Amino acid sequence: MRKSIIRITVVMLALAAGTGVRPAFCQSGSQDKPPAFRQRNLAGPRLGFTYVPGKGELVNEMRENDLGPVLSQFGWHFEYQVVPEQEGPSFVVELVPLIAGVEYGMLIPSASLAMGIRFPGGFEFGLGPNVMAGRDEVHTSLIIALGKSYNYGGVSIPVNLACATSPKGNRFSIIFGYAITKSVKHEDR
Repeated sequence: MRKSIIRITVVMLALAAGTGVRPAFCQSGSQDKPPAFRQRNLAGPRLGFTYVPGKGELVNEMRENDLGPVLSQFGWHFEYQVVPEQEGPSFVVELVPLIAGVEYGMLIPSASLAMGIRFPGGFEFGLGPNVMAGRDEVHTSLIIALGKSYNYGGVSIPVNLACATSPKGNRFSIIFGYAITKSVKHEDR
């Protein structure tokens, strides 16, 4: 078995060397030009709701502060997106600062940094850290988000479901908003 693998590797290297074809060309499909990408800015307002279930430490802290299990969310979405010029997924880094609890007369700030992928049909997923300020301490959690972006004439309408999980308790959110697409062409160097 080991000798067969070595023979196949040697034959493939010999073929690649004999034809003058670089291995990178075999992977990319284009010898003339590296793949081109463009950057898109999909920043815009976000709003939604967060539900905190269970009987954990986070729920107890919310009850002590006269908060119910459902909180409103308002904020802004900052996004850095790299999109291939040809078909393929977009690579996305998002920062989403939000303010919760205004209906209770409180401002509870949080921020999420998610890194993920958006597919051409609009389905997206990502994960990253989340930080939420409590009354006396800062809570950290891992956020996992799934969603879909709907595009209508240059306006993107994302709808995301997110779960923030930590030992103190879990939070489930639905966040939506809009963004007007602004593209910046990336020149190859």
